[in-house]
Amino acid sequence: MSTQSSSGPAGFSLGALARRPETGTVIGLLVVYTFFAVLGGPVFMGAPGWSSWLNIAAEVGIIALPVGLLMISGEFDMSVGAVVPASSMMTAMLAGHYGLPAMIAICGGLGVGLLVGFVNGLIITRTTIPSLIATIGMMFAVMGLTLGFAVLIKGSTSVSYVPDPLTKSLLGQFINGMFSVSILWWAGFVAAYFWFLHISPIGNWVFALGGEKESARNAGVPTNKLTIGLFMMSGFSAAFVGVAQVMTYQQAQVAGGQSFIFNSIMCVVIGGVLLTGGAGSVVGIVLGTMTFTIVNQGIFFASLDPNIGSIIIGVLLLVAVLSNDTFRALALSYATRKK
Repeated sequence: MSTQSSSGPAGFSLGALARRPETGTVIGLLVVYTFFAVLGGPVFMGAPGWSSWLNIAAEVGIIALPVGLLMISGEFDMSVGAVVPASSMMTAMLAGHYGLPAMIAICGGLGVGLLVGFVNGLIITRTTIPSLIATIGMMFAVMGLTLGFAVLIKGSTSVSYVPDPLTKSLLGQFINGMFSVSILWWAGFVAAYFWFLHISPIGNWVFALGGEKESARNAGVPTNKLTIGLFMMSGFSAAFVGVAQVMTYQQAQVAGGQSFIFNSIMCVVIGGVLLTGGAGSVVGIVLGTMTFTIVNQGIFFASLDPNIGSIIIGVLLLVAVLSNDTFRALALSYATRKK
């Protein structure tokens, strides 16, 4: 979907780069990092700064990827904030409370996410309820069930679990005591989702679903199966983060994960995905995630008031939407002239 120019041996030109929808996100990322690098100094630019925002980016980013794909397809998933603690509690309960093997507990935690995603997709494809409303309802239902079962079985809103060394090293280890192993998992998820959206034939179906669902269905796209599959991918990714949190912090909390809802959506929007669906990219989502987490952590290294950080994120969101629309309009106008 890239636009190439005849200038240069590889058809590269600054004009072609300027017409990329992700260009606005790249500029925003560079501006934000430079801003906090100046205020944060060598500490922010060194390993402490990079580990701080990359560790958070890994968790948010794993969830933002499928949330972005859903938004490209014209859907929303607000239940991810409830799936994270639910999967954490399931994993910690099975392994920590009942003493089951770690692999069974991990499968149980991931199964929670797949089940929630399947039910979300089933409700949305079988009814006329908008995905925003349906997944908000699912979010509260899962939150209530998680709290209820935790109190009923454990008598507490938290469950402790100390994983074995192998499981800890795979899902909860800090490399050099600073960089979470989740960063490597994030890279793996990025590669998988990039292949799914931009290389596999199914990716075209996702864009078609967000462009015009009825036309996609008439063209032979299995819209219902695709929608259910996308919600299950979202549930699985959120559950993976929940499982990784148990292995990292050795405890599961009922009241956790709500921040992932809006944080992931902001990362996706900053990354250039249209709220109306039909446009976006995995690269843009990754860049948006990095930009958001740099701001989120940069305010501490720069010793700024946290309220200022909220203002920066709000302004960044608005500027990102405006700039992404501008670069997308350039791309569309160029494509029209080429025809």
